[in-house]
Amino acid sequence: MRLFFAALAVCLAGPVAAGEIMVMDPYARASRPGAPTGAVFMTLHNMGDTDDRLIGASTPVAQVTQIHTHIDDNGIMKMREIEGGLPVAAGQMHELARGGDHVMLMGVTKDLVQGETIPLTLIFENAGVITLDVPIDNKRGQGKAHKH
Repeated sequence: MRLFFAALAVCLAGPVAAGEIMVMDPYARASRPGAPTGAVFMTLHNMGDTDDRLIGASTPVAQVTQIHTHIDDNGIMKMREIEGGLPVAAGQMHELARGGDHVMLMGVTKDLVQGETIPLTLIFENAGVITLDVPIDNKRGQGKAHKH
């Protein structure tokens, strides 16, 4: 029965849009069971004629929420906050995926339990605020990340 509700949550998490930005296929996962960190992944589609930028994010389930990427620091991959936000070019899509750009959750205040959802607010420079419920799927995103 739990699997049924998890599948239902994923199906109900259809695209959410504000202004010219559409958020597609969002999901969250914990770095490990009971971990103090987690991440949210999705695809952002800028359907407009003007570039936009994801400049912030927040959720009540984390003390700190940042927009992160991975960088190669002398052969060691490290996560870093993206200063100035994440650009989303006009007419383009940008994938936030494991091993790449993502919304980082630090100081997680509740376990990210498979099949549940968490509220997430995304703040864009032009499109404004998008609030959505993100399904937790700790089984997804095991493959290599691809950027668009």
